[in-house]
Amino acid sequence: MTKVQLTFKLSRILNDDDLKQIARLHAVYGLFVARLANTGDELFIEYDASRLGPKEVRGVLEQHGIPVAA
Repeated sequence: MTKVQLTFKLSRILNDDDLKQIARLHAVYGLFVARLANTGDELFIEYDASRLGPKEVRGVLEQHGIPVAA
């Protein structure tokens, strides 16, 4: 297992529904940590690089409706 950390910029401030979706990210196999930065404009993700790549992590975030900036 190789733990990797990524930070994603968010395209907008998150609402309550977004926060519920972030809480559900822990159920995705290979994702360990999903934490919002203190500023509220970035999402910190820690994942298993032997299971997922950066593109797959971004895809999971988008599938959950998280507003990741381009």
